[in-house]
Amino acid sequence: MQLIKTASFELAIYAHGEKTSSSLALVLPGRLDTKDYPHMKNHVDYLSARNYLALSFDPPGTWESPGGIELYTMTNYLKAINELIEYFGDRPTVLMGHSRGGTMAMLAGSRNDRVTHIIAAMSHSSASGPDKRRVKGDVQIEYRDTPPNNDTRKKEFDLPLNYFKDASQYDVLNALRHCMKPKLFFLGTKDTIVTPAEVREDYAEAAEPKRLHELISDHDYRRHPHVIEEVNRVMGDFLDEN
Repeated sequence: MQLIKTASFELAIYAHGEKTSSSLALVLPGRLDTKDYPHMKNHVDYLSARNYLALSFDPPGTWESPGGIELYTMTNYLKAINELIEYFGDRPTVLMGHSRGGTMAMLAGSRNDRVTHIIAAMSHSSASGPDKRRVKGDVQIEYRDTPPNNDTRKKEFDLPLNYFKDASQYDVLNALRHCMKPKLFFLGTKDTIVTPAEVREDYAEAAEPKRLHELISDHDYRRHPHVIEEVNRVMGDFLDEN
């Protein structure tokens, strides 16, 4: 594990590529997901082979990034993205994310002038509210597979309900309407978590230039190596064309 210290956080990262690369790529995990999932690492490795300094990271307060779970908010995730871009010298930056990570790519990419491209895989602009079935007191109980894809030994998170209150302040869809940077959207035809209709809604509202690609996959495409490779191939074509 490698830790780096930005202005506000210590962040555990998985990085690959030359430190002297002219461009940066950040690969953003979904809600309470980790940099160590196979798709995150694979995308980092792929982008580094395309001459990016590429990295993924555990957002503040999760997995191997120090601090309590109360640090995990969209506000702090956004701050961490911006501080990482600054930490690495404000290079031209590609943001690629899965699920909520893709939403963060939309949000940060529309605001940060150093971001050149936005790539969102199976993501939706709106923030979901708490699931009452999993709420206990002032937290929502969440479980995530342990890396790489271990669904029998899970990590538990007691996510403060403040996470949802904090997320409600961001109008990501409006940001997409006004963002003129190249945007790539992926939908999963079998996705029941972020439905194809939700991705198409964001795509329809987003400003040009934009591209939509359909994956024959469920939401957890990290379990399907051939889908990970398809995402890489389409992402590479998109970066070449834009």
